[in-house]
Amino acid sequence: MPYSFNPTDKKRNTTSFPKLCQPIYRILARIPPLEARGNKPLEMDFEQQLKALIFFHLEEHSSGSHLLQVLEEDTLAREVVGTPDGIKKSTFFEAINSRGLEQMSYVFTELYDQAVQVLPKQHTELGDLVAFDGSLIDAVLSMHWADYRKNAKKAKVHLTFDLNRSIPSKVCLTNGKTGERPFADKMLCAGQTGVMDRGLQCHKNFDQWQRENKYFVCRIQDKSYKTIVQAYEVSPDSIIFFDALVLLGVKGKNLSEEPVRLVGYKIAKKTYWIATNRFDLTAEQVAAIYKLRWEIEKFFAWWKRHLKVYHLIARSEYGLMVQILAGLITYLLLVIYCHEHYQEKVSIKRVRQLRIKIQNEARAFDGTFSVQNDVKEHVSNQLGAKT
Repeated sequence: MPYSFNPTDKKRNTTSFPKLCQPIYRILARIPPLEARGNKPLEMDFEQQLKALIFFHLEEHSSGSHLLQVLEEDTLAREVVGTPDGIKKSTFFEAINSRGLEQMSYVFTELYDQAVQVLPKQHTELGDLVAFDGSLIDAVLSMHWADYRKNAKKAKVHLTFDLNRSIPSKVCLTNGKTGERPFADKMLCAGQTGVMDRGLQCHKNFDQWQRENKYFVCRIQDKSYKTIVQAYEVSPDSIIFFDALVLLGVKGKNLSEEPVRLVGYKIAKKTYWIATNRFDLTAEQVAAIYKLRWEIEKFFAWWKRHLKVYHLIARSEYGLMVQILAGLITYLLLVIYCHEHYQEKVSIKRVRQLRIKIQNEARAFDGTFSVQNDVKEHVSNQLGAKT
């Protein structure tokens, strides 16, 4: 029997979900609204679409149909999403697959900027660090655009990850066969240091990035040919066994035009070769930067496991990108929420607390109810005061 409560009861208290979503209200006040393509008015506006997807990821629903059933049978869910009459199946899936991508991208970009202002910056002595990686999404055979191999379809998420704040910053979606190198070249900005694994080793990119004032810390293959231009002193007590200015590759066969710094170190009998153009750091700091690359791996594992972002709602490339962006927005909201309320990084412990809190607030009758419109009105007043 689905739980419900009387929406006219003034004593109920359901403020946690609106508090989680508070950062996006500032953005929604500036974003161009969705417009109907014909004479028929929209049955679901962008705010409802976004909040439905946030609710989907937050509550770990197993499918779009699962979400729609909850929005039909659970009064609390309908209230926090802002759909008092629920959402029709055709309306929901049509919206996900054909509307809102531009707005979703705008919200993600603006929310990242908000998070940058709120979260403390780590590793300041190492510079502006971004990691690059991709992650495959299992697709169904009807998703013809998600080319991977015969009788297998996969899409790929290409992500940049702000290592100073441990949050995603940019995203692209392609078929599963697309490599990472073209996206690393597009996503790396001047002044940033890209932290990359061996799959992104490209001597042509190394040359170009040095000319464009872009920095990199990239692990290279052990068998890569190295021509030493100048050797640097290495401490015998350090994990570093090699530090030199080198040319990578062989003449006539992928030889780099610009020399790079190459740092070699060994941990637990495993050898790492790191190419970089960061000459302002010690070799130990270069090794420490590469170690930080595992933060993006941990993010993907946590994000996929706890927010169910790879449970397909959409089948089109457009719709899947909407879904992925909504998953990233949900993560950023959780990061900001955990920092502001607990001064902690996001964790499944805090996410579970929030989930339980949202459900418990529907059952609480000892507080004063504060609807999400009150939160939005408060945000609007703040924006008005600033202007």
